[in-house]
Amino acid sequence: MDSAPVSFRPQRARKVAIGAAIAVVVVFTAVSFGLTGSTGDSTTAVFQRGDQTAMIGLGIAFAAGILLFLRPRVEADAAGIRIRNVIGSYDLPWEVVRAIRFDGGVSFASAELHDDELITIVALQVVDKEYALGAVRSLRALLAAHQAAAAVPAEPAAAEQAPAEQA
Repeated sequence: MDSAPVSFRPQRARKVAIGAAIAVVVVFTAVSFGLTGSTGDSTTAVFQRGDQTAMIGLGIAFAAGILLFLRPRVEADAAGIRIRNVIGSYDLPWEVVRAIRFDGGVSFASAELHDDELITIVALQVVDKEYALGAVRSLRALLAAHQAAAAVPAEPAAAEQAPAEQA
């Protein structure tokens, strides 16, 4: 059961998140340069350099929130699976995993546990098509290898010692 570790991240969602974060910063920066002059017709208040800086800061803060969608990842090896979603993460040994599921009509793969809990794997999304299917197959192969190794009976030497002790 010397399987190589695997790691997967969403493909399309990464591109969209990076593009959206850049667009948000650009738009907020452009808006900040438009903040000049008075704030209205009947007021004497005017936009200051601090207002422009705050607008750029807001753009950066919103972009940072969008970049949280880069966080999902799933890693697995012979010992278990580590699932990191946008919020929350799980480190599970293969002993608690019953199956890796990617059912029709769902957006994400999931890990089904022996206690009937389903943990969504946001890193494996239906929009990534073949990449996601290959990742699910890899995870299923690691799970199957672990289950096969766990099903192997105990050492033959232990079985031979049992009859000798009875005599």
